[in-house]
Amino acid sequence: MTTPGGATAVVGTSAGRPQPQTTAEPQGGPFIRHAPKGRRPIYDTNATYGQYFGPPIVAAPGWYTGYRIQIIGGTSTSGGAVAATAAGDDAPESIVSLLQVKDAWGTNLLSGPGMEMLRLVQLLSGQFGVNASGGAVRDPWNLPARVAVTAATTAFTIDSYLPFEFTTAYGVIAAANAALLPSVQFTMNTLAALFGGGVTGPATTAEMVLDADFYWLPDVPADPPGIGTTCQWIYQPCNPPIPSQATQRVQLPRLGGYLTVLGLDLRDSLNRRVDGWATRPGVFIDGVEQINTRLTTWQDDIALAMGIGALTNAGQTSAGTAFSPRPVGILAVNRKTSLGQSDLGLLDTGEKFLSTNPGTQVEINGAPWATITNTPATLNAIIGQIVPSGPLVQGLPEL
Repeated sequence: MTTPGGATAVVGTSAGRPQPQTTAEPQGGPFIRHAPKGRRPIYDTNATYGQYFGPPIVAAPGWYTGYRIQIIGGTSTSGGAVAATAAGDDAPESIVSLLQVKDAWGTNLLSGPGMEMLRLVQLLSGQFGVNASGGAVRDPWNLPARVAVTAATTAFTIDSYLPFEFTTAYGVIAAANAALLPSVQFTMNTLAALFGGGVTGPATTAEMVLDADFYWLPDVPADPPGIGTTCQWIYQPCNPPIPSQATQRVQLPRLGGYLTVLGLDLRDSLNRRVDGWATRPGVFIDGVEQINTRLTTWQDDIALAMGIGALTNAGQTSAGTAFSPRPVGILAVNRKTSLGQSDLGLLDTGEKFLSTNPGTQVEINGAPWATITNTPATLNAIIGQIVPSGPLVQGLPEL
């Protein structure tokens, strides 16, 4: 329509009342477009110190990505408290002497002592937190829900995560079939082992809270990438034992998958973590030295890739403190840096995962190892090993 002056009239159209979305998401595209994440409770019950604990897992309509766990201890039954903690720098995670997560066929997905399975796996793997804010959120010790155990009280809260998913939607466990569910098993430490002889009357049980994170079943045909692929974290000792100031290589257990992170845990004969590393340690793979570096530079690499040990005011004052301190006795080689210098958690293409087979021999060299007061020391491996159900899915299939 044209006005008398020749201009075109603008005809307004009033908007109708907004209507709810009624169309379904079109088929195609990545799994995560169709499968939102959810969380559901598994159990909230008590475990007795010194005994086995492993209630059954319940089904969920989708795929489990991991289990959120809180262990809450210290409610006194007779007004007593502890005079001192006895578990050293492993407390209170040492409340669990052995934690095992197994799939429906009995394969260990996580297996090891509480300190390694409840803190170090999460700190090293990037499957829980990432290195934002200097690495603070990688470490379960920095989470708001955690309460450290003290010498004056038995109260503590462990807040952690038992991960399956190693990149987004990859490594998840089917949860809809009640007959084919993973299991979570705890061997609880004794109260005396955790708190020592100063125990005067704390509770004999700890509250165990387990929730499951999962992807809901999508409303269109869509499956997560690489169904049946798992990322396994198994704590294993290496050989041989290490005398003080010895010059020798230590062999890691035989592997046979794609390695995401090689975690190294050095302990003395009293099972205390110690920094007995060589001044210039080396990493050999099948007899070829792949890494030969100063220890301090290796620690820098860990700070750069994972945020662990990075100072809040590095270069400004010797009083700098770390956002996420490197635990004593711990080193790591990170292979989750495909997209940059830093480990981006679940955002990784897998291009740099280290391919191994059962014949691959990984060795850590010390020439010599440092002085170790309580000898011999034992090097332990905490390694993220991906066992694919077929060819490894690389790239970003979820995008």
